[in-house]
Order: sequence, then C-alpha cells, then structure tokens
Amino acid sequence: MPLEPKLADFPRIRGALKFYVVCSVITGVMLLLLCTEMLFKYVGHLELFAFGPNGLLSFEPVLETPEGLESTGQGVNLSTGILIAHGWFYVVYLFSNFRLWSLMRWPFRRLLLLASGGIVPFLSFFLEARIGREVRAYLAKREAAAAAARDSSDSEPVEAAQ
Repeated sequence: MPLEPKLADFPRIRGALKFYVVCSVITGVMLLLLCTEMLFKYVGHLELFAFGPNGLLSFEPVLETPEGLESTGQGVNLSTGILIAHGWFYVVYLFSNFRLWSLMRWPFRRLLLLASGGIVPFLSFFLEARIGREVRAYLAKREAAAAAARDSSDSEPVEAAQ
C-alpha cells in the first residue's frame, strides 16, 4: 500500500500547491525569456541592454572573438540579468517542487518530472495545470471519504440505541 498524505497535512498541501502554481508560472515565463535571449545572442548575435547611450532599451551586437563571444553594449546587460534571474528562481521552483512532492508522498520519479518543468520550455505550464487539477481532485476525494466515514460512525450508535 503506497503512503498517502495525512488529513492533518491537507491545509499545508493546499499552501504548497499555491506556491508551486505561482513558481511554475514564473519559472515558465523566465525560461521562455531565457530561450528568447539565447536565440538573440547565439543566432542573431545581439544582446539586450538598458540605460545605455542608445536609449532606454537597445539591442547591441555581440562579436565572435578567439576567446568566445564578446559583448559590445554599454549600460545594464538585461540578457545576463535574465540568465541570473532564471537561475535563482529555478532554485525557488525546485523548493516548491520538493515541498509539494514530500507532502503528497509521491514517488521520486514524480519529483524528477516536476523539476524538468524548469528546464524544458512550456512544460511547467502543462505540469502546473495537470498537477494542480490532480492534487485538488485527490484532496476533495479524500475529504469526502473522511466525511462519509465520520458520518457513518456518528449514525451507528443512534441505530444501535433504537
């Protein structure tokens, strides 16, 4: 018999699910921004800069040198900022995955699937919808079963007294 979450943990599971849903959407958006940035940098040889001499936002060329790609822009390199922000938020996303996974007492392969949502474009959006629907349905089913068991145990002494 697989381990199941305790009824006392259901409020914590709901909180973990909300946190996971928010982290999943933010991580998915950040991953799409990162993929777009990588396409600009490695295919178009451009990086996005802010507050430089060419205006509030501007794409600046990236030069290929023997040492690798070299940025030519001035100002705040938003391309690097997107990379760093996604990396740090992916850590938060992994924490939300672990929290939900441990409270739901799922097998380890489910944790690996959840973690892949932050590295496979668009997967986090699909997982967020599927996992959210699955967890909510599971909690509702377990709560209904617990309520039915409580109701049947409450009605037994009344029937025995008659």
